[in-house]
Amino acid sequence: MGLKGKEYRKLLEPMTEELVMMARWARITGQRIVVLFEGRDTAGKGGAIRAVRDKLNPRQCRTVALGKPTDAERTQWYFQRYIAHLPSAGEIVLFDRSWYNRAGVEQVMDFADQDEVDLFLRQVPILEKLLTDDGILLFKYWLTTDQEKQEERLRERLDDPLKRWKLSPIDLAAREKYDAYTQAREAMLKATDVGYAPWTLVDFNDQKRGRLTLIRNLLDRLPDTHCELPEIEFPDLGREPKVESFSALEPIENYPIDD
Repeated sequence: MGLKGKEYRKLLEPMTEELVMMARWARITGQRIVVLFEGRDTAGKGGAIRAVRDKLNPRQCRTVALGKPTDAERTQWYFQRYIAHLPSAGEIVLFDRSWYNRAGVEQVMDFADQDEVDLFLRQVPILEKLLTDDGILLFKYWLTTDQEKQEERLRERLDDPLKRWKLSPIDLAAREKYDAYTQAREAMLKATDVGYAPWTLVDFNDQKRGRLTLIRNLLDRLPDTHCELPEIEFPDLGREPKVESFSALEPIENYPIDD
């Protein structure tokens, strides 16, 4: 049985406070943080990212989810369009899929040939060594899910009008390539799981438990991020609070709610 929502929120709350502290620490120290979220379709990357960034300042913590490359981008060095989204001092960047697309969906769905994939697998450890040598904290997560769960979630997307937008022709085509994705992932891990940029696999068959596992792991791998809250003076207003007044325009009517 999956983790219930009430228990999940109770367990997540103290971690969320730690994430806020992490963001404060990054801002104060100028640290740059990059987190990659990879996995099969329906694994739960979007929900995991929302759990991480929920209470963080969106101007400091950015999500990058790139679409297919443009004609111009196809002529560039493969990593070029990703490099532009790396963080500046004090920023946190969460990649909803990343440069590892080349070793996953692009390879399995024949958007990249084997020579391109092989070149990628040779180059990516070099790129990540450059990033980490420059002081970027890089975390790479692969969210795992069994095919039974994948089928259940695809069907849910099909049946729920609020989730139908998540269902693409590529998602449906990927159903027939579960084993091919497994083989591509294993080859990718063997080539790119290196000491300075290791992979962490997280079980996301239960997505709520998976989010807790991922966030706890991320927080435990950071340096000490404790920062005292700055003192802020908040003097008494010195008068009765005023009620909004209007002369040019009036607010529209409130949404009707039955008392």
